[in-house]
Amino acid sequence: MGAPATPSAPDGQAAGPAVAAFRDPAPFSIEAQGHALSFHPDGPGRLRALLALIDGAQHSMRMAFYIYAADASGRQVRDALVAAARRGVAVTVVLDGFGATAGEQFFAPLIAAGGCFCCFQPRWNVRYLIRNHQKIAVADETRAMLGGFNVADDYFAPSADPRGWTDLAFTVEGPVVGRITGWFDALARWSRNPHARFRAIRKLVREWAVGPGPVQLLIGGPTTGLSSWARHVSQDLRQAHRLDMMMAYFSPPPRLQKHIRTIARTGSARLVMPALSDNAATVGAARALYARLLDAGAQVWEFEAAKMHTKLIVLDDRTYIGSANFDMRSLYLNLEIVLCIRDAALADRMRALIGEYLPACTPITPALHHARRGWWNRLRWRASWFLVSVVDYTVSRRLNLGL
Repeated sequence: MGAPATPSAPDGQAAGPAVAAFRDPAPFSIEAQGHALSFHPDGPGRLRALLALIDGAQHSMRMAFYIYAADASGRQVRDALVAAARRGVAVTVVLDGFGATAGEQFFAPLIAAGGCFCCFQPRWNVRYLIRNHQKIAVADETRAMLGGFNVADDYFAPSADPRGWTDLAFTVEGPVVGRITGWFDALARWSRNPHARFRAIRKLVREWAVGPGPVQLLIGGPTTGLSSWARHVSQDLRQAHRLDMMMAYFSPPPRLQKHIRTIARTGSARLVMPALSDNAATVGAARALYARLLDAGAQVWEFEAAKMHTKLIVLDDRTYIGSANFDMRSLYLNLEIVLCIRDAALADRMRALIGEYLPACTPITPALHHARRGWWNRLRWRASWFLVSVVDYTVSRRLNLGL
């Protein structure tokens, strides 16, 4: 991750009073389709919820994360896992071998206490491109925690902290947790096998059955055809009349851009994008798409108060929430986990949550976008879209073209 970003207005002026006064929304809970959901928009609340999940585990604790840092928060979570293992809980941790800086040495106390640690390990072949971008914690096969957050100090800091990310995590209890457990176990078996073949993980993604009902567990990843995550969100975009999205990285392919513009023309589309990120090229990549979205009637906002890492899509009465961004990598390449919940009351509540961020946003009007859209910025935005969508985040983070 890059250096902490300092909030600023789009034209380089000082942040306005609403931006400076912004504080994370309060946690809230809601029942939806036989499931109990609790949402944590605040960083300290995310850490408390994760630690409470681990401390409350009696039989098993499963965790998978993309980024896991060997910092104060990482040590606090690790020590809670060690304490769980010592009281007889079966603990399994799967980290991405590319994204996580904490490794086997860091987790030696957990291994010594009887826990299991392994990496989803990239190789210098086609598999190297794949990231285990999922964020999963499951206690006793009955309570799960998902979302966009990682285990690092930045993700558990409040948005008012210059280090902090604006992000969203949620806990869920209900029948879908059994499905989450089953997916985690398949992922862990593959990760533990040093001879596992890449085609096996593709087969897992391809054959994942989301099942019937209003609460569906969607899995994204590299496979022939579309994964369940990419297929379902694409289908809903084609049919929806209302879209509300708050998205950290937004650089979808032209086909999905077209669906969003259709929604904007025939219904309504509200998009909240980051003005600040650890990877400025992702901001430029999204801005490259604004002109046609605005022409179609979409409302576009940029969140100014902090770096934004939230991944939330509401399409009519369906809420998509989990680890996936709305970009080429999350749609077609990374391993992702997303819940899709069809529930009108939940959709309304999540739209209201998005609304709580708008006072700290700049509305991107056609006039403002035109004023920004000189030839040099257009060139940088288009180059950013190419870097993010075609090359790789690792490269684009270093070559952010001064954005």
